[in-house]
Amino acid sequence: MPVIVTASSKGGAGKSTLTLVLAQALDAMGASVTIIDADPNRPILRWRSGKSSSKIDVVGDVTEGSIVRCIREHSAVRQFVLVDLEGTANRLVSRAITQADLVLIPLQASALDSNEASRAVNLIQEEEETLEGRRIPFRIIMTRTNPLITTKIEGGIIDALAKAEIPMMRTRLHERQAYKAIFVRRESIGELDDSINGLPAALANAERLAEEVVELVAVGSSTAELGGGRDGGE
Repeated sequence: MPVIVTASSKGGAGKSTLTLVLAQALDAMGASVTIIDADPNRPILRWRSGKSSSKIDVVGDVTEGSIVRCIREHSAVRQFVLVDLEGTANRLVSRAITQADLVLIPLQASALDSNEASRAVNLIQEEEETLEGRRIPFRIIMTRTNPLITTKIEGGIIDALAKAEIPMMRTRLHERQAYKAIFVRRESIGELDDSINGLPAALANAERLAEEVVELVAVGSSTAELGGGRDGGE
């Protein structure tokens, strides 16, 4: 089943938020989901220790020696496996990327994040060289964006990525109070109460994200059936 890896060589880019929001949206759609929390700070494991009734399974304590085995074991029995990686480039990150059906690279509207996103793209391309021709699909996704306006910096980054023909998600993950609250309250977005400002918009944004990801991995699965599935990475 699809393996979706969230990667960036920079901490604070929004990897864990993106991973958990996507997982919760997929769970709300009725999918079975495992998150492998490979971030040393274990933010998603801490979320799972809360009172949420979500059926999302969260696994931690993976190493560079066990990450591939862990991904394969869970992808054999769950509809989606999401991997939240450390904000650096190391062997564990590289090995996880080789197993991905889709890599999401979160990008905030800043020159620093833009440079780090380029490093993540380069890492993916380097790993492709070890896989005997198998491509690793990826998308840049803008995070913490204003849902009402596109800033000049954000617009400039989007234009530059388009000119470089770097693929981007249509959906952007907006800056929403609900996305912070799920970590604080250790609940899912759907379990939050109406005291959270903009909750319906956050739910709609998360749903659009999940729908686009499902669309992307469905296209990737069709391509894999014609050209071979996941191999390599051990």
